Amino acid sequence: MPSRTWCVTVEGMVAPPGQEAAESAAVLDDAASTLVEVWSRPHNATDVPVPSTQLRALFVLERGPVNVSSLAAELEALVSSASRLCDRLEASGLLLRDPGRDRREVTVRLTPDGQALLDRLRLRRREELTRVLASMPAPARAALLWGLAEFQEAAAEPGGGSYSMLA
Repeated sequence: MPSRTWCVTVEGMVAPPGQEAAESAAVLDDAASTLVEVWSRPHNATDVPVPSTQLRALFVLERGPVNVSSLAAELEALVSSASRLCDRLEASGLLLRDPGRDRREVTVRLTPDGQALLDRLRLRRREELTRVLASMPAPARAALLWGLAEFQEAAAEPGGGSYSMLA
């Protein structure tokens, strides 16, 4: 009779082979929701004057100036929608438009105020994450960071998908 291998899931339950990945995925899904909630808290502060779609555009522009078509592609939006989004960001003083030589291609880039907003938001996110991580026991924190690094590496492998979070 073939022997069965059983494993212990994250919750400490015993699961048959193949089921442990599904169990782990369910736990990870719940944990990811919590992580996103903690990570998003600083964005909900009153001095972050832009909605999340505009914030995504600012993070794209942080990598360097792009034309509006490229920005639209990065945001998976229509060029007309990206242009209106740029209108709002320009009115807020967070973005500048640079007309091209032939005036048909407009390049957009962050202003110093736009970069300061992203820097402030990133600092607050890290402070919030630090607060939560500091309340965890050191071994759990180390295990979490090791596991996330392994997850990132596995996701980057062929067949694992390639994902990156915006700043």
